Amino acid sequence: MAKLNKLKGKLIEKNKKYIECANELGISITTFSDKMNGKSKFNVEEANTLANYIGLSDKEKVDIFLN
Repeated sequence: MAKLNKLKGKLIEKNKKYIECANELGISITTFSDKMNGKSKFNVEEANTLANYIGLSDKEKVDIFLN
């Protein structure tokens, strides 16, 4: 499962709001919130798009989404 607390921290650090991230992914704010709260999972495309949008390093991508 994604390390959602690390991801939440990165969103705060990068000053990104849930609505902005949801728009970038082409999903509703409710769906994005569900993913951030562990109710559903990010698919590979969403994880990659979000990681690029907030500027995660390759190491951070692996740490947050794959470990």
